[in-house]
Amino acid sequence: MKKLIFATNNKGKLKEMQLLLPSIEIISLNDINWTEEIDEPFDTFHENALIKAVTIFKATQLPVLSDDSGLCIHALHGAPGVHSAYYGGHPRADQKNINKVLEELNGVTQREAYFKAVLCLIWEDQVHYFEGVVDGHIADNPMGVDGFGYDPIFIPTGYKESFAQLPLAIKNTLSHRAQAVNKLLAFLKS
Repeated sequence: MKKLIFATNNKGKLKEMQLLLPSIEIISLNDINWTEEIDEPFDTFHENALIKAVTIFKATQLPVLSDDSGLCIHALHGAPGVHSAYYGGHPRADQKNINKVLEELNGVTQREAYFKAVLCLIWEDQVHYFEGVVDGHIADNPMGVDGFGYDPIFIPTGYKESFAQLPLAIKNTLSHRAQAVNKLLAFLKS
């Protein structure tokens, strides 16, 4: 496989995936002139990843990779979870999402959380899933300016810096998406 459509309009995810899969030409939705948002109506990462992949596969008949991922906070009963992208409301805005999480955790001392990513690959008319999870906790305030999404408030276990403070080379060795991509790469080599 030399080319793969990545079913996202999220520039942060696209950049991360291009870095994680340097041997594969990642084609963005923008590259195929796909501008519509694909609804993610389901309550699981697997179902949302599948609907995105199937939608683009039906339109192109080319190998497609999609991602559904989110931040899951134990004290919020797993929220924002599959609703991570729009947790702060519409239109989507990282800062609104972060603000809502921090407001809901105000005064909460148990701030354990994890990021989960589910990749869905449609290749040779077969559907394959690859998952990754990284544990950590939520900072009291945003820290750092790099990354995207909830990166400024997520501190992975074993670190004092948020994902937005860690060098991308380190983040890309331990992130939920990196773990899922490693499983994808192992599959492609087999």
